[in-house]
Amino acid sequence: MGLIKLFQKKLSHDVGIDLGTRNTVVYIKGKGIVLSEPSVVALESKTNQVMAIGNDANEMVGRTPGNIIAVRPMKEGVIADFDVAEAMVKAFVQKANVGSFFSAPRILLGIPWGITGVEKKAVSDAAYQSGARESLLIYEPMAAAIGANLPINTPRGHMVVDIGGGTTEIAVISLSGIVVCHSLRVAGDAFDDAIILHCRKNYNLLIGERMAEQVKIEIGSAYALAEEKSMQVKGRDLVSGLPRTFTLSSYEIRDALSENVMAIIDHIRMTLEKTPPELSADIMELGILMTGGGSLLNGLDQFIQENTQIHVTKADNPLSCVAEGTGKVLENEELMLQIGSTICK
Repeated sequence: MGLIKLFQKKLSHDVGIDLGTRNTVVYIKGKGIVLSEPSVVALESKTNQVMAIGNDANEMVGRTPGNIIAVRPMKEGVIADFDVAEAMVKAFVQKANVGSFFSAPRILLGIPWGITGVEKKAVSDAAYQSGARESLLIYEPMAAAIGANLPINTPRGHMVVDIGGGTTEIAVISLSGIVVCHSLRVAGDAFDDAIILHCRKNYNLLIGERMAEQVKIEIGSAYALAEEKSMQVKGRDLVSGLPRTFTLSSYEIRDALSENVMAIIDHIRMTLEKTPPELSADIMELGILMTGGGSLLNGLDQFIQENTQIHVTKADNPLSCVAEGTGKVLENEELMLQIGSTICK
């Protein structure tokens, strides 16, 4: 290694990033998680100049004047708008106060299992454009397992169900590698879309993304509640065009979400069917671990447990598992070598 490269390595703060559809979480080696904000960028519509990112931009969603647009550059776990994603990653890295001119960081980003080669290159290029000296990629289920402190290097099977904003990753991990994995583009965003569609079809009412997410958090569920809930929802009447308030129940939201929840169950079953018998026995004993923001849907763990007859637990840190996993890899060169098959350049 040259003297300059060695000097850069000594000075740099390696960075782990969970570049999610809904939220971006940044981990700095030696510091831990330093930033967790929505993956939203506010742009001036004529010049495409970045006006705000993260929390500030998210406050503008659905409320911007004609000259400003709020954009989510990530869709279903991958980059949908490269230029905006590049600007967002660069801004988040700067906001996290990473490195300096003399100490360009090495960046490790979590990516979905089902990502294409073109999509991988787009994510990697976005990291390089943000000032990385090296861009590395790790599959999200592996990063989530590491972030949740699973003993991935043992010869035992561990199942991780990582439900993010855009994708759900279902993986069986053993001996520091992914044995079987399924990725489906049904997750938190699909839950929100189902709530919006339910309101449109049954009430002739249009609600925004923020309201749909609020409904999901407050009264959304996958399993029958001990006491059903209801909440007041505001939207625009599609017939009169006027604002209107109406009441939604947890029962009807559970019904609206059922198709997407069953899609996740079906893919868990598909993954189990392709799992070697020895590892299946381990999963029956050790259970299924759920990570990601989507795993916080009320009763989802109970519903999966009832439909698979396998014990299900939620990670202690479901929202930050992937980012924490990238950070642990960066801080442990031996671990990085162990999981080399899931690291891409």
